[in-house]
Amino acid sequence: MREFIKVMKALSDPNRVKLLKMLQKRMMCVCEVQASLGIAQPTVSKHLKILEDAGLVGREKDGLWVNYFLSDGGRSPYAASLLGNLKHWLDDDPEIRDLFGRSDAIRREDLCHPRD
Repeated sequence: MREFIKVMKALSDPNRVKLLKMLQKRMMCVCEVQASLGIAQPTVSKHLKILEDAGLVGREKDGLWVNYFLSDGGRSPYAASLLGNLKHWLDDDPEIRDLFGRSDAIRREDLCHPRD
């Protein structure tokens, strides 16, 4: 039951649902998510941590970047089921459509410049 509650709590915040919808389209770094949602970086990081702990997102390091992506749900059958359904939900929601439009135009190279 603990895993089920963890996944459900992770999906109980509108910004986390929006974040998952954006990650359906492509991998994103924190600065891209921040610019798309218009929320503070520490808040984005907290949301990503909650989603990761619930098995809904994963991350991979790419040089100085950390890319976040939708998980395959392999850690939790609840995460897998909800991620599968979420792919078909909310696409016609005006907020989600607007978010897709904004996030498509945002590129990390324009937002944050890691030092090499």
